[in-house]
Amino acid sequence: MTERFRVGVITSAHGLRGEVKVYPTTDDPHRFSLLKEIILDQGNTEKVLRIKNVRFFKKMVILKFDGLDRIEDVQAFIKKDLLIDRKDALPLAEGEYYIPDLIGLTVVDEDSLPLGQIVDVLQTAANDVYVVRDQAGKEFMIPKISECILDTDPEAGIMKVHLLPGLLDL
Repeated sequence: MTERFRVGVITSAHGLRGEVKVYPTTDDPHRFSLLKEIILDQGNTEKVLRIKNVRFFKKMVILKFDGLDRIEDVQAFIKKDLLIDRKDALPLAEGEYYIPDLIGLTVVDEDSLPLGQIVDVLQTAANDVYVVRDQAGKEFMIPKISECILDTDPEAGIMKVHLLPGLLDL
């Protein structure tokens, strides 16, 4: 299971005083207000940044970090991911899972026959939809509804499903 989650991507510097604009990739952008630190993923290295100030502008989050007071201090952060540790993630209700924990799960039918692996999760207004890729590389989708999803066990790496008639024909 994933130990770190991406919560945003730095899109640009904001002004001249070291602030950055962040595109939030979390369900609740206001969670940034609860964070004291965040991890900057620099590719092959990571840097822990202390958050000094959080503001919201339209659909973006404006962050100010301790000790970074000039635009030149943050220019190298553009297009970099911001991560948090699992322990800092928002708690989930029973039956909810973090999307990164679902990617890669083996999907099996009611007889435990493998159907493929989850490669993506689409979030729609009605419900999430799991994109599953079979051994031949063909993709199909399974809606996250109680009639289809029988059991989800990320620790075991398995999701058991019931395929509604015609679901594989789409």
